[in-house]
Amino acid sequence: MRTCKLAALLLCLALLPSCQVHQPAGSSGADPAREQKAYSSGYETGYREGYAQGLDGRPDVGDTSQPGDVPPPSDSDGSRFVMISETVPDAILEIRYYSTYNFVGERIDGYQAPVALLTREAAEALKEVSDELAEQGYRLKIYDAYRPQSAVEHFKRWAADLEDVSMKEYFYPDLDKSVLFSQGYISSKSGHSRGSTVDVTLFDMNTGKELDMGGTFDWFGPRSHPNFTGLTEEQAANRKLLRDTMLAHGFKGINTEWWHFTLKNEPYPDTYFDFSVTLLP
Repeated sequence: MRTCKLAALLLCLALLPSCQVHQPAGSSGADPAREQKAYSSGYETGYREGYAQGLDGRPDVGDTSQPGDVPPPSDSDGSRFVMISETVPDAILEIRYYSTYNFVGERIDGYQAPVALLTREAAEALKEVSDELAEQGYRLKIYDAYRPQSAVEHFKRWAADLEDVSMKEYFYPDLDKSVLFSQGYISSKSGHSRGSTVDVTLFDMNTGKELDMGGTFDWFGPRSHPNFTGLTEEQAANRKLLRDTMLAHGFKGINTEWWHFTLKNEPYPDTYFDFSVTLLP
């Protein structure tokens, strides 16, 4: 079989010269117009095929991601959070919403363990605050950090129940409960749910007590404002020490709560998380 195929190939090669096309007399052998038409047709066909292949390989419209981009977390994703006690081991935890000593008077939904969680970025900044204050004989005491949206919903239900005033004398004796929404003490969203906010005070290692801030955590009233004027010099100085140190390490405060601070460059400014506060793996 191979011998036959080889013989046929040799015969074709031998006859090839006699099969050449002879141009008519007076012709140069090539038709420029015809060649141009063929060239243009081939170019157009190739262009269209290439364009179609390019479309097939394009990403979906609206996909502007780049290689290596990290997708934003879902509101139930706690993988980018850390426990404060691991990053800031000197911090003292008194997680009020895990206990019943808070303005609601019961454990708050979403608090399954007496731990404090923060985004890694906020926790690392808080470690810098802790290290600086430790040199002056103070430790941070944490009342709250990340707060799930389910806890905020619990606050809303409680605030709507005007008959439940069991903790009024401890947290809002000068207010009618009906004004808590309108005056901003309770709202539908909380910066805590974005994971980079912490409620904190200072603990004096020499006396074994909290510094006197001239007001208690979660007090609903003007006394909680950082610039409240009815403070002693010592109380004002204690508030200033806490605030100045937090601001120096990338946090910002608010004008209604001396204990409340949020990382300026919080990593998830538009995500309100709703996973439970519990021990992380």
